[in-house]
Amino acid sequence: MAELINFPKRKRGVILSSQGWQRLQAAEHLAAIQQNEGRAYTLEQLTHQTQLSPNTLTKVRRRQKPVDQLTLEAYFAAFGLSLSPNDYMTQELEPPASATQPAPFKGQLAVDSPFYIYRPPAEQLCLEAAMQPSALVRIKAARQFGKTSLVARMLSHAEDYSFRVVALSLQLADSRIFSDLDQFLRWLCVMVARSLGLPDELDQRWNSLFGGSYSCSDYFETYLLAAADRPLLLVLDEVNLLFNYPELGADFFGMLRAWYEQGRHSLESQNIWRLLRLVIVHSTEVYLPLNLHQSPFNVGLLIELPQFAPEQVQELALRYGLACSDAEISQIWELVGGHPYLTQLTLFQIAQQQPLAQIAETVTSPNSIYNSHLRQQFGRLEQDADLMAGMQQVIAASLSANRGAILPPNQAFKLQGLGLVAFENQRAVPSCQLYQRYFTQVLQA
Repeated sequence: MAELINFPKRKRGVILSSQGWQRLQAAEHLAAIQQNEGRAYTLEQLTHQTQLSPNTLTKVRRRQKPVDQLTLEAYFAAFGLSLSPNDYMTQELEPPASATQPAPFKGQLAVDSPFYIYRPPAEQLCLEAAMQPSALVRIKAARQFGKTSLVARMLSHAEDYSFRVVALSLQLADSRIFSDLDQFLRWLCVMVARSLGLPDELDQRWNSLFGGSYSCSDYFETYLLAAADRPLLLVLDEVNLLFNYPELGADFFGMLRAWYEQGRHSLESQNIWRLLRLVIVHSTEVYLPLNLHQSPFNVGLLIELPQFAPEQVQELALRYGLACSDAEISQIWELVGGHPYLTQLTLFQIAQQQPLAQIAETVTSPNSIYNSHLRQQFGRLEQDADLMAGMQQVIAASLSANRGAILPPNQAFKLQGLGLVAFENQRAVPSCQLYQRYFTQVLQA
């Protein structure tokens, strides 16, 4: 069974973290373009560049056996990088911070959390894109997959460069706000102004004769963006809520596309729309009748956050101070399918001395560590009869020779947005053993 690492007195070395490996690969790639005619460096060339032996380089790059920290510093320095604490995992003297954590993680991880797992190249692409004038970044992933934690890192990075930042979740809006486009856009303007510490000037600047989209755009152009000469990073989270209001959503997203176009394609370097950096975050596939030239979902940078790979589960286990075998990592991965939150929850419980075998045996019991999460997922299905019927079809098909169900696109996308299904040969299947076992029990009863 997985055991807590008995931290030794002797220094054992460090291993590149996923962030460190990402940074090193990016620097090598850039150097290869600039200095090696675009060809990837051979091991012999890397030996010459870093003054490290081929055996040491292989250890570093395979990320399985520890090396001393000075080795990593030398490797990074050879490509103009400085090694930071987040670039490596230590196997040295002190137990990880997880030993002092009062509860398993749920929701956003702090920017400096040692339990944030990088999923290259998502983070680097997001940070680089947000630095570009009139950028548009779309972040898509299932619920509890780390979208908000990634956004927190973007916001922190932007603040380091003196950007103004606003993160606005549409969950903050009452349902009545979505009943009228003009009301929704006024709410948006007030919330952004408040986040920026600006007084509300809607009554003086809003002209309903021109329509909500024009008035909102004018408010941003002449007031919110013009209030400072620094870029504004605006994050709109949970925009999938607008997918339930097709007419409002179509007008709103058309306006966002127009903002992007005004900054992106203007020849004027002083165009104020170039100050806007827009990030759209959602959990389900876009299923709205949007005009191709009015949709913000087919331009800019799309980042789809994947589940954790087994090697990332292994890295997270190390950060929890666990010595898990390859078989145990495989068992955890198959049980929760690499789901980021469920992986965190599982490893936390193991670190609290609950055996993995016991966790796996009791996944559907009322005292299961997953019970609260599973009840929430079931509750979401109960609120939507169409989704409940779709999940029943998926479970029934998974128990038959078909090994998956063919669902209507809208139904399939919503179940995927909840993280409940994955796709194999265009057929929907339960995304992990946990959901397979639980929903077989509650839906086939």
